Amino acid sequence: MSRRRPALRISVAVALLATAVLPVAPATAADTSTTNGCIASVPEPGSTTPVRICYSLFRPDGASAGHTVPLIFHSHGWGGSRTKDPAAFKSWLDAGYGVLSFDQRSFGESTGVAHVMNPDFEGRDVIKLVDFVASLDWVTKQRPGDPLIGAIGGSYGGGYQFAGAFTELRDRGRTRFDALAPEITWWDLKQSLAPDEAARTLWLAILYAGGGTHLPPAVGAAFVSLVTTGTWPTGQAGRDLDAFFAKNGPAWHVAHGRKLNIPVLFGQGLSDNLFNLNQGLQNFQHALTPRAQQRSIFVGYNGGHTLPSVLPPGFATPGDPCSVALGSPSFGALEQRFMALNLLKQQTGLTGFGSYHLATADGRCLEQRNLRPNKQYRLGKVITSANLGLPIQVELAKGPITVAGVPRLQAKVSSLLPDAGAFFALSVGSSVLDAKIVQNNTMPLREQRVVHGARRSIDLPGIAVDVPAGKSLFLTVSPVADMFAGQNGRVPNLLKLDDLKLSLHRVP
Repeated sequence: MSRRRPALRISVAVALLATAVLPVAPATAADTSTTNGCIASVPEPGSTTPVRICYSLFRPDGASAGHTVPLIFHSHGWGGSRTKDPAAFKSWLDAGYGVLSFDQRSFGESTGVAHVMNPDFEGRDVIKLVDFVASLDWVTKQRPGDPLIGAIGGSYGGGYQFAGAFTELRDRGRTRFDALAPEITWWDLKQSLAPDEAARTLWLAILYAGGGTHLPPAVGAAFVSLVTTGTWPTGQAGRDLDAFFAKNGPAWHVAHGRKLNIPVLFGQGLSDNLFNLNQGLQNFQHALTPRAQQRSIFVGYNGGHTLPSVLPPGFATPGDPCSVALGSPSFGALEQRFMALNLLKQQTGLTGFGSYHLATADGRCLEQRNLRPNKQYRLGKVITSANLGLPIQVELAKGPITVAGVPRLQAKVSSLLPDAGAFFALSVGSSVLDAKIVQNNTMPLREQRVVHGARRSIDLPGIAVDVPAGKSLFLTVSPVADMFAGQNGRVPNLLKLDDLKLSLHRVP
């Protein structure tokens, strides 16, 4: 499977989550020494038996105690396993890096239970691996015990990068990672999987099918409830999920005063409807120190965890025009330039630091230094059916205009009955009849109880879109959305939005 996954079908969605985000070379990496092994890591709760974390270590030709090289960490997506074939890393090995690919806790040959990037488990697993490579005489050290390392991987393989770096920062006061390149990963896992506690049921079913048996039993049962009901469980099951997801992302670390002070190359999918653009933007904006931000690059492409949006209908042009605009044929090539700059101190002509580089829905690259809202539309009152019915389109502006970033909706919300919900997005079309949501993403509002004039603020999906002359930009309010299938209430309902305001970033 290629690095970009622009038109993923449900039948291969599990493969996306398990597949390493790497270019696969057809030839074997010559003269590479491969070592397969395992290290002992933190036992599971209630046990004294160390968990085994297994790896494949690739040493490039010529690496020795007299000629040391930096190391690249890699790991797999959810439900997957490590990459054992050195051919997959040929470009890295040929460039003079060592590579370590590892099975995350509970996957592949590793033992234990998946805690989904908990710092006390997966975070410490990564630290144990860093300790291990620090003992290798052919890996470059910046000081005793501090190897020169970068990290790559996507989805779950992006999550380990933040888990490892932030856990080291928590436990040691600094991280030994020198540069990261996480793709299509999350800021807040609960917020990703169930925004406003409305479950992304289509994706959650795929995730559970791909790795649900690796979860702790109580969490697995709560997860099944989440998938089948579409809403966050109540009672003990809900408390189990809340506790499980409390620490599993950069959001928790940042809330406890931690920020990374290392350069990061972010890759995030604008048409990713599991870990949407909002998640990547929050990582860039909040997980890094100001100094690190100015040494980092944010690339958004139309790809990632992508499923087509049929109801309401959506659109996006697959591809990664921004890596090309930055002078690389692919995100993988951009990664290597980024690591060459930060690990080898090679000048590669790389630019675009501290900026957002976003693929528009029609496939061009848009660069912006900030995405703060600079335009507000007052839309008055909107009444929509909830749980059943057709989308409503509210015209915002006629093209040509360009919009980027995360639009924000504010309103006074009233519901007729309990359990009312709606889904929001921006759309483009020549009329209300043919408008399609931008980059296949919606965000929910869910009112579990009857409310009257309750103030609500909703972040819509992050987007980048050119609205040409002859078309208009619309706000779409839909009673249903296929990514959230089954989360709706069981009876028809009404939702009223008063004093409705929409703020967004219009590109000058």
